[in-house]
Amino acid sequence: MWAVPLGLSLLFVLGVVIWAQRNAHEEREELRRSLISDALSVEAQLRTRLDLEQALLRTLAAQLATAPRSAASLQASPYVSAGFRRLWIGLTWLDARNRIVAHLDNPDMPRDPHLGSEEDAAQPGLSAHLVAPVSTRTDATDGEVAHPHDVNSEKLVARYLPAGLLKRGTPWWITHKYNVRLVDVSEHVLATLEQPDTRWPRRDRTAQQDFTYRVLVGPGLPGTYLELALREPPSSWANNVPLVLVGGFLVLIVWATWLLRQQVRQVLQAESAWRTEAAWRGAMEDSALVGLRARDAQGRLIYVNRTFCEMVGRPADELVGRLPPMPYWPSDALDEAEQRSQRNLAGLAPREGYEAHWVHADGRRVDVMVFESPLVDASGRHIGWMGSMIDITQRKQLEERERHQAEAMAHQARLTTLGEVASALAHQLNQPLTVIASYNSGVLRMLERAGFDNDTVLNALRRQGEQVAEAGRIVQRIRGFLTRRAPQRERCDLPATLHRAVKLLQRDWRHQPVRIDWALPDTLPDVLADPVLIEQVTLNLVRNAIDAGLGAQRQPVQLRIQARAEASLRHVCVCVEDNGPGLQARTIEELTAPFYSTKAEGMGMGLAICRSVIEAHRGKLDAGASSELGGACFRFTLPIWNEP
Repeated sequence: MWAVPLGLSLLFVLGVVIWAQRNAHEEREELRRSLISDALSVEAQLRTRLDLEQALLRTLAAQLATAPRSAASLQASPYVSAGFRRLWIGLTWLDARNRIVAHLDNPDMPRDPHLGSEEDAAQPGLSAHLVAPVSTRTDATDGEVAHPHDVNSEKLVARYLPAGLLKRGTPWWITHKYNVRLVDVSEHVLATLEQPDTRWPRRDRTAQQDFTYRVLVGPGLPGTYLELALREPPSSWANNVPLVLVGGFLVLIVWATWLLRQQVRQVLQAESAWRTEAAWRGAMEDSALVGLRARDAQGRLIYVNRTFCEMVGRPADELVGRLPPMPYWPSDALDEAEQRSQRNLAGLAPREGYEAHWVHADGRRVDVMVFESPLVDASGRHIGWMGSMIDITQRKQLEERERHQAEAMAHQARLTTLGEVASALAHQLNQPLTVIASYNSGVLRMLERAGFDNDTVLNALRRQGEQVAEAGRIVQRIRGFLTRRAPQRERCDLPATLHRAVKLLQRDWRHQPVRIDWALPDTLPDVLADPVLIEQVTLNLVRNAIDAGLGAQRQPVQLRIQARAEASLRHVCVCVEDNGPGLQARTIEELTAPFYSTKAEGMGMGLAICRSVIEAHRGKLDAGASSELGGACFRFTLPIWNEP
């Protein structure tokens, strides 16, 4: 025991040394990565600044293409003063033979480069330049732009100091952390922002090369490198080890002394507690894979395992020590749960177990199967009850799901029967509609031949014929849809289709306070759809909205039919809004379920058929309570017709 603290102390010290060395290595690697990242960032800023200056020079050259060839043209351009304010120290206009047409110097710079300011010049007379072609009528034909490398084109040459570029394009925190220089391939320094108080010791000058990085600036400064060198050496890991070692030794010595003192006390306490603990631990181990709880004779919880805590969603600290009623009992069945608990504490729990309903902390219901067994101590005295719980919630849900599936299959069978009946009905209606159309046409021709000139009667017969024809078309399309034939999709004028559907309903509400507002843009594209089926969808939605508003006694009933093109989705969206009572928290899945209806005499098939029609057109039917009129809003989408 005396050797244990010493060995642990040595291991601790060794671990601290390894950690410090590894931490220092990672810090040096991080500094290296940061150096490379900062160098690339500064280089990108310099390149961007050169690109901006080159763009400014090209803009100026384009402006001078039609300007007089004189220094006054240069002086009058605002781009010249902008370039002088930014970076340029001189601007020269050369003709095709490289003769000077005009030249301007930056008025804020000394004319003698040897007298330039220290912040903008690393070496006397050192400068770089940018070139842009000037296209004129003398060196380029109409519509032709001179190439920048064409020796016969005029050009603008802007001179600038690399030191000024380096100073203006380098953030202050970079110069505070690094020595920044511009060097060429011959190691000549073009510009520098190097600080004189570099803190690298002379013996570490070689190590400083590991924290120096160069990157090629780019086409703006060919053959020029940006060099960043770390100004301060990274801290050495060996500087903090002594303090860590001393603190570690002090902690370990105190801990070792306390460990030796507690050792004897723990051995004595463990011997007295082992027998009692081994007895009830053995009972808990028999059902370790299920939820476990131990209760004393009064019903107080004295132990719960992790599975039990997960089952009720509460931590062990909240449960241990609690007396009935328990927080996981259902609030609407507390009396029943209390009676069952008293029965179990009296030893009357069924040996085959019993089902119970609990409530999880998040509010969901949990179904469990509970088994109770006596809990005895080392002397054989009965001290409580040990219970094991099995979560049967998933089994109950599976049984419920199977029941719903059986109901859904029966429901599908009814739908199939209904489809067959509807198909037969459509087939039977087709012949009487044909006969009505024939009789109507015959009566109309007989009246016309007889010279009957009552326009009201004749127009009524013509309208009757049109409506019969329309009814025949509807029956044929519905029959085709019910027999699983694809809709007869064609190029469809959607506004005309919507107006035609609403017109069919106008006679039904002409004596009712109903107002319909239209919001159909003139530029609405045509859609690819079956116009008859789309009329039926619109007619159903409009009739539902009117019935809902009249049933809620809204005065007046207001509807809005609007459409908009969604070019990104290649669809047209149609919205039917009303000022009725709204959806009342019902979802589109519930509203379009077959045989579900909110009307007292409704069959519950209207919206279901509408949804099937829209989905057959590769669209989507949706509903929401976001209408600006205060009621419901039904939306459906149709694909845009494309030119073949």
